[in-house]
Amino acid sequence: VANSLNNLAQLYRTQGNYQQAEPLYLRSLAILEKVLGKEHPNVATSLNNLAALYLAKGDITRATDFLRRGLEIEGQNLNLIFAVGSEQRKQSYLRTFAGATYRSISLSLQEARNNSAAASLALTTVLRRKGLVLDAVADSIQILRAQLDKNPETQKLFTQWLQVQQQLSALVFSQPEKQAANPKAQLEQLEARREKLETAISSKSAEFRQQTQPVELAAIQAKIPKDAALVEIVQYEPYNAKAKTQAQQWGKPRYAAAVLRSSGEPSWLDLGEVAEIDKLAIDLRAALATGRPIKKLARTLDEKLIAPIRPLLGDASHLLISPDGQLTLIPFEALKDEQDKFLIQRYAFSYLTSGRDLLGFGSNVNNTSAPVVLADIDYNNQKQTVATAKTSGVRGSQNRRSGDLANLEFEPLAATKEEAAAIKKVLPNAKLLLGKDATETAVKQLQSPSILHLATHGFFITDVAQNLKASLDFEETPRPQKILQVENPLLRSGLALAGFNQRKQATNGNDDGVLTALEVAGLDLRSNQLVVLSACDTGKGDVKVGDGVYGLRRALVIAGSQTQVLSLWLVDDAATKDLMVKYYQNLQAGKGRHEALRTAQLEMLNSQDYQHPQFWAAFVPSGNWTPLSDK
Repeated sequence: VANSLNNLAQLYRTQGNYQQAEPLYLRSLAILEKVLGKEHPNVATSLNNLAALYLAKGDITRATDFLRRGLEIEGQNLNLIFAVGSEQRKQSYLRTFAGATYRSISLSLQEARNNSAAASLALTTVLRRKGLVLDAVADSIQILRAQLDKNPETQKLFTQWLQVQQQLSALVFSQPEKQAANPKAQLEQLEARREKLETAISSKSAEFRQQTQPVELAAIQAKIPKDAALVEIVQYEPYNAKAKTQAQQWGKPRYAAAVLRSSGEPSWLDLGEVAEIDKLAIDLRAALATGRPIKKLARTLDEKLIAPIRPLLGDASHLLISPDGQLTLIPFEALKDEQDKFLIQRYAFSYLTSGRDLLGFGSNVNNTSAPVVLADIDYNNQKQTVATAKTSGVRGSQNRRSGDLANLEFEPLAATKEEAAAIKKVLPNAKLLLGKDATETAVKQLQSPSILHLATHGFFITDVAQNLKASLDFEETPRPQKILQVENPLLRSGLALAGFNQRKQATNGNDDGVLTALEVAGLDLRSNQLVVLSACDTGKGDVKVGDGVYGLRRALVIAGSQTQVLSLWLVDDAATKDLMVKYYQNLQAGKGRHEALRTAQLEMLNSQDYQHPQFWAAFVPSGNWTPLSDK
């Protein structure tokens, strides 16, 4: 009966007959609350329908109130579902709530433009939902890690999870020929097993999870420094409550930004159509990566993204920026303002998955071990390095058949040896793993080094299904079809370690020289303060709207790392060495984890050889920006 009343109310609403729709909606809601309880998903839908009705009538106060009640119920149900299920299921479930999120953003940008209650509701909703899958997965893993010594059952589950990741990585990269006749079936089988184990990990960690309170705007605001502003960028579809048909209700996807200072109300702005802004972002990244002129693109993107919010930033000199979509893959530092200055000269940037990250910046550094640096890696695992070995000037992929997982090959990186020696001077207690010692096994055995620095080749292989140009360095090579099409982006991104080029001969299935992002997620980085991937393409991955980039950074967050410095394109070997040495000197001098990088980048920008942002802007800092703890 409640459904029937609701459908009749929907019909009156689309006809614009709001007076007749309202009592029917209210009767339907009363029945649902009585029969199903006040927290049932159907009750949330009913409340959302009423919010849409009041929005169409122009009653902003009631629309905001009903929308808030619907969002609260959805939030409670999200918590219940997120306590179980695999990462895939969590993603699917979160997608079903997109409509209510878009409505709250649309409300604050359209009908309730200057209404602080609507602005706060929209930002609270985004801060509770954006990047939520990453948090849930990371929490499950960290909660279980803390239980490993006390609980043999947990230990067994965790070991199986790590083994499946290893088997998947070996299947894709090192042993396609040695596998059964049907590697695709084997891949699907292993992926299904991983899903099962993730579900078990989720359920198991739920036993030990503390009851968490929902994220409140005030708690996040309290974490924003006085000289900073949180800039939360989201994609949304504009909602039209007066539309006559379902198809007309939602507009084309657009970007919006909310700005929040340490005091005062949040402000929302619409930034424009996603399609147009994404094209500009992709073109800028391509120009940056290849050293082409960028002035016009860098200026246009600033006009679209930062110029509109500049009046809201006031005296903020530190931008805590949480991008979305393709904007997760550009360095905002390289945009240009109206005075033709790079934004790095005007602001310090710290990248976040969402403003909610600010609540997790603790200083859990109790069990850290000494810093570890991997460099001068011997990809061929030869007994002695041949004098004529070619070295590479770029930390990316050479001799690569684009997207051909089995044939990636890398050349030595000459400057990384000096880089390691220079870092050792700054951090005398650092442990160096060089040449043949820089193995996958050595990395997997690390226990929360305070700093982990990997100077090597990185790779990210675009999903064939996406049919994008090869992601490694924007070359025009057509993509050969490969038998094994790998959907999981954490299996398509990774780092090359000792023996990488000889991985097909690897007898030990656990060490083939390939450390995929999937395996990185299983590392123990619980007390790690900083991971620097001094390599190419390490910040790349598949972009999932509302949930960040699926690649190495996500894997490092799941593993427990507090701060990550990663690259967005192929970087020059010598320039990177100079940048990294300056970075560590600045860290040692007590500068913050992000400010130390910015200072080094500004020095390069003002130098003779490395002015073009191709050399200095590839590396972006994410996570906690405060100085390193001495513990």
